[in-house]
Amino acid sequence: ILDFRRVPPVVGRLMNITKEILEVTKNEILQSVFFVSPASNVCFFAKCPYMCKTEYAVCGNPHMLEGSLSAFLPSLNLAPRISIPNPWIRSYTFAGKEEWEVNPLYCNTVREVYPYSSGSRLLNIIDMAVFDFLIGNMDRHHYEMFTKFGDDGFLLHLDNARGFGKHSHDEISILAPLIQCCLIKKTTLLRLQLLAQPDYQLSDVMRESLLQDRLTPVLTEPHLLALDRRLQIILKTVKKCIETNGEDTVVANSESLEPPVFGTS
Repeated sequence: ILDFRRVPPVVGRLMNITKEILEVTKNEILQSVFFVSPASNVCFFAKCPYMCKTEYAVCGNPHMLEGSLSAFLPSLNLAPRISIPNPWIRSYTFAGKEEWEVNPLYCNTVREVYPYSSGSRLLNIIDMAVFDFLIGNMDRHHYEMFTKFGDDGFLLHLDNARGFGKHSHDEISILAPLIQCCLIKKTTLLRLQLLAQPDYQLSDVMRESLLQDRLTPVLTEPHLLALDRRLQIILKTVKKCIETNGEDTVVANSESLEPPVFGTS
């Protein structure tokens, strides 16, 4: 819908996690994260460096579970890719805050560092922030790229599982790259403006798209309406940037540029 085309195809499915995952996998790490809960439900949890524990397990009822399945990317042997920390990575501990969380001029610092100082990388980071804000995903600590395309390759929007959590809350901090840099691709802005029109309203387009999924309705009506509300917040943010810095400075007419440095709006 956004025409970013950065997420591998995903579909909803009802699966038997015992017969279709645990009993067929030969991956010992995957086998090790399965267990039976006190309620006799089969559960599993993820392996990751942050908040992956048995307390956050996903459980069947007792074996059946609704979930999303994503198409495999090419293997790393065929298409090597690298994982890169997001400049706007969120602080995951209570020990302190990241610089962007306390410094409204943080984007000026990012712009001085390659590859964000030129090319398309910073614009792509802002696209990713727009995507994450719409779905409410606060968990974008890294992004991935195929190495074949070099530094000008596109960003893969992988691991969106924290999206569509609280429909009633709009986490403005996700928009920090847009707010602090006051920069956006013209193609992205035009698409967002189109999706704000009554005939192409984002919630309506999303609702129609999700009708094709086996688990429809995938999103509740409040989640769909939240998309329209958040879209308006993005457009108001861009409008404020343009009023402060001028349209020629804020709206990038090409996919690659060397953005000027200025203060936050």
